[in-house]
Amino acid sequence: MNYSLIDVRPKSGSVGAEIFGVDLNKEISKEQFLQIRKAFGEFGVIFFRDQYLTPDKEIEFAEKWGIININRFFTNVDGYPKIAMVLKEADQKQNIGGAWHTDHTYDTEPAMGSILFAHEVPKKGGDTMFASMYSAYENLSEGLKKTLDGMQARHSSRHVFGKARASRNDDTVGRIRNSETANQDALHPVIIKHPETGRKALYVNPTFTLGFDGWSDVESKPLLEYLYEHATKPEFTCRFKWEKGSIAFWDNRSTWYLAINDYHGERRLMHRITIEGGKLY
Repeated sequence: MNYSLIDVRPKSGSVGAEIFGVDLNKEISKEQFLQIRKAFGEFGVIFFRDQYLTPDKEIEFAEKWGIININRFFTNVDGYPKIAMVLKEADQKQNIGGAWHTDHTYDTEPAMGSILFAHEVPKKGGDTMFASMYSAYENLSEGLKKTLDGMQARHSSRHVFGKARASRNDDTVGRIRNSETANQDALHPVIIKHPETGRKALYVNPTFTLGFDGWSDVESKPLLEYLYEHATKPEFTCRFKWEKGSIAFWDNRSTWYLAINDYHGERRLMHRITIEGGKLY
């Protein structure tokens, strides 16, 4: 697509693009928004710089894309239940999101996308990695594509946000809440057709996927481990360095991410808003 109203700069050969020439504190024209949406679909994650938004403006931007999902498990920003707080204090060791995943695959209608707004960032470190599940699928052998086509995988929130986490001896306790509500289980196709772009994408992830439908966890493990290693090949990824006022908005249907935990002794505060999605096929 010809991006005539915004400046789109790809971050890598597979995933991610920074968008310039837009001030999200001001009204975006319909034509500009259409081009931003096209970039979101094409690149899987889009980034903005120097966007100093109030919580009300964060919500306003998010609601242009769809209905906001009220996060079950993260602590909310005070007075703003639609905004989840992603926080690591200087004296804490564990971060949130420190393993490859995509959000809400444990829901029967997974989230469309997630937006992260940077409020406080460390002097160094704290980057986020993203990986394209379009590229992961497209670079599988034809034989493996045929094997996976029509298969479904089991996803769950229980082992990540449930009672096991609540009893875990780590310092995420308190930042992650409501363990008693972590009872979500879902089946999704292993290969999905993106509802907007029409491209096929790999749809399993190391955090929430338990195994293949009709297979035991033990039987599933070797193939899943191969897919996870394949999906995170360097050529399928990009790395984003945060600054205060940066925004990342990723497509949960086509993109994994990982928050790098390499900034011990410094505080990192993000606001996150997740957009409702729909059933995947």
